[in-house]
Amino acid sequence: MNDKVIALDIAKEIFHAVILDRQGEEVKRKKLKRNELVSFIAKQDISVVTMEACGASNHWGRTFEGLGYKVYLLPPQHVKAYARGQKNDYNDAVAIGEAYLHGRIRPVQIKTVEQQTEQAFHRMRSQLVQQRGDLVRQLRGLLSDQGFVMRKGVNQARAGIVALLEDEASGLNPLFRQMLQRQYERLKSLEEELDWYNKTLDAKAKSDEQTKRLLTIPGFGPVVASVFKVWIGSGKQFDKGKYASAALGIVPRQHSSGGKDVLLGITKRGDCYLRSLVIHGAR
Repeated sequence: MNDKVIALDIAKEIFHAVILDRQGEEVKRKKLKRNELVSFIAKQDISVVTMEACGASNHWGRTFEGLGYKVYLLPPQHVKAYARGQKNDYNDAVAIGEAYLHGRIRPVQIKTVEQQTEQAFHRMRSQLVQQRGDLVRQLRGLLSDQGFVMRKGVNQARAGIVALLEDEASGLNPLFRQMLQRQYERLKSLEEELDWYNKTLDAKAKSDEQTKRLLTIPGFGPVVASVFKVWIGSGKQFDKGKYASAALGIVPRQHSSGGKDVLLGITKRGDCYLRSLVIHGAR
């Protein structure tokens, strides 16, 4: 293996590869179709492949690691500062390579298939919670327009809708009653689906040793512990705990100059979903 680096600008179908030496000089560039990428990389006598941490980068990272390469995923927001010239795929690939060669950017850990599956689990669960909340809020608003006021909260709204549907003397328009009944069935379906996710999450929390240890932290329940476990992985990418806090965006934002330290509110960097869970857990 030589001391060059392959920088990839990845996409769905068309990929752009640039090979740089350790001085940042371009050695070769290549435009590749999806089915050509693996064979091209496998033929290169180079030890390092670097990409932005974006869609499908975990898949390609695992693939190239399987071929024996060292793979580095770099946060896109930090790579952007290295881009020069016009915006195009080759210039983007060069920026990725130069960001890696600079050596100051902490790489993102490549997620395993299990970690990505667990991440997908939480995204689907979060979407169900959002859909249930949206449906309840819409029904409360529509009923309020017709003079039927429901108390806030999913449980209160559900009980109020049931009582309204059972009250034949409520004065509901017949068509509106039919629509309300159908939306109530939809609400029940969402809650049944959400119940499966919650039961699965509780079962995993009882069987997974890493999650069990996280549950001993005050404010950590099954949801927070599971999401945090996926986010941090092994934790080896952070030398100190405070660096993990900084990556999560729960440290003070700094705006210091001239020797005068000014600390503001939290930076809100990183995963907004996990950060909100951690903050609510702390409360």
